Amino acid sequence: MPPVVPAAVPAAVAVGAPVAVPRRRSRRFWPLWSALAAVVVLLTCGLPGALLVGVMRDRAGPALDRFGAPADDPATTAARQLTERITAQLDRQSAALLGGDQAGFLAVAEPVAHRDLRRRYAALRALRVTGWQASVNGLPTPVEGRPGEWRLLVEFRYCFVVPDCRTSPVLTGTRWRDAPQPRLLAVEQSRSVETGTRPWEVSELAVAVGARTVVATTPALRGKLPGLLAEAEEAAKVADTYVVDGRPPDRYRIFYAGKTEWQRWYGGGRPKWTGGYAVTVGGGHHEVVLNADGLATGGVDDLLRHELTHAASLPERGYPGKSTWWLVEGLAEYAGADGRSVDRYEGLAEVRRLLGGGWDGRLDSLTPADSAPADRVGGSYGISYLSIRHLVDRYGQERLLAFFAAVVHERRPVAEAAERVFGESWSALHDECVAYVRAVVG
Repeated sequence: MPPVVPAAVPAAVAVGAPVAVPRRRSRRFWPLWSALAAVVVLLTCGLPGALLVGVMRDRAGPALDRFGAPADDPATTAARQLTERITAQLDRQSAALLGGDQAGFLAVAEPVAHRDLRRRYAALRALRVTGWQASVNGLPTPVEGRPGEWRLLVEFRYCFVVPDCRTSPVLTGTRWRDAPQPRLLAVEQSRSVETGTRPWEVSELAVAVGARTVVATTPALRGKLPGLLAEAEEAAKVADTYVVDGRPPDRYRIFYAGKTEWQRWYGGGRPKWTGGYAVTVGGGHHEVVLNADGLATGGVDDLLRHELTHAASLPERGYPGKSTWWLVEGLAEYAGADGRSVDRYEGLAEVRRLLGGGWDGRLDSLTPADSAPADRVGGSYGISYLSIRHLVDRYGQERLLAFFAAVVHERRPVAEAAERVFGESWSALHDECVAYVRAVVG
């Protein structure tokens, strides 16, 4: 994916962090690095489920229940019964959240959990939660040193604003006290390896909702919401023209992070040159995060067009890898430029420097390292943008998007996609793109 301090800053797309760079122009320049591939769960290990079932059936041993535990074990039976009672409590809590009943939402929990639950409830209601499902994952396990307390993984699936949308999952640990009716003691932060903690899990949120976007930030930054929403709505109009699979997002989800939130939301730890990023959260949704420190002096319109284009164009599982980074980021930069002439692109100086040294001339090697200096990052984004610009100028946006779909969605080799969509060899087109870049910057 694609700052801090008053200076020009780069941005990103699925994991990013702020970097201070010298002030060079009246607007900020936002190279945006997309690490969406990093947030895709790759379940490529292990035996197929059908084969595992066959192995278990062939092996002499106790019958297993649906949780993989011995079906006739007394401890398993007790844990299963506790799970059923917890499930009933979670169902009550879900109904209360969707019904706007805060008292009912808190009623399943001990007072020690109420403060956190009130904040979660308020944040989710502000985001206009329209779908909320809780399902247990496995059986509860006893908490060591705390008799009568249990920990249970729960998958929450959520939807915002739009009724009946595809829900996004988040797996979270919960702790309970056993009693005639289980009592919730705590809901842990998800800390998902794939996407990290969601904003509504850890922060109070102020929210504004438009026709195509929902924008959220902290109460301290509430005053930014009207302007952000207006710019997000305009950016969404552009991003909607880059939808690849025919299904635009039901709402673009945008979170505007202060300094603390930037380090907490979605796991933090972004490359230092990042000012914004988009992350896939499942259910066909991507959530966009902007760094408030890096947006102090403008440039948010370019950044929003860039990031929302990622949300519109990328598949749910992310993109194939570093070799296609230039295509993913080049398309988003092209959308961010919004039809401006090439000579008004703010990264031309960085492109010129990168062409002068440090690049091997291959588009598939442009991906900047997390520790790359700002001008190297900017040059990589600029070359990617100019390459896409050349392909659009020659073949038109529709065929460019067909090429993008073949490579990024269908995961076809670039050479095969070029022959199929453009009727040209990729080696020749690649050299054309590079020659165009060199011609533009002189």
